[in-house]
Amino acid sequence: MAPIAVGDSIPDATLPYFDEQDQMQNVSIHSLASGKKVVIFGVPGAFTPACSMQHVPSFIEKSDELKSKGVAEILLIGVNDPYVMKAWRKSYSDPKNVKFLADGSATYTKALGLQLDLTEKGLGIRSRRFAMLVDNLKVVAANIEEGGEFTVSGANEILKAL
Repeated sequence: MAPIAVGDSIPDATLPYFDEQDQMQNVSIHSLASGKKVVIFGVPGAFTPACSMQHVPSFIEKSDELKSKGVAEILLIGVNDPYVMKAWRKSYSDPKNVKFLADGSATYTKALGLQLDLTEKGLGIRSRRFAMLVDNLKVVAANIEEGGEFTVSGANEILKAL
């Protein structure tokens, strides 16, 4: 399947996350994105160096600026179980407006065409690193990394698209 691209509609899925009260919630991507401007970004794995020290912090640090430019939701999708995503979220002192959504079986990641096979490295199927700006379910910007790079999928690149 070809990766999702500008002009495409995002697929729907129901993914779990832990809310501010540590209660697991299941949420539809379309319910969060319909009629709104949202950022969806994905990472190869929780607690991995580039993800934890660069990619996620870029969206946490820029979340207020993104919100001020009309972004209603900032959604992080990780191919991990919801408990790992909860622990990862708690590893940041103030994760602000970022929702840490779990895509444990990579079902949503595959629907986006953004799966990455890291079986040789003992990691199984993961997500390519990416960031998308979505407006009313349509992809406005699709910044998809090659390999393990972190050059086009940070918050600053999404801010440029706004």
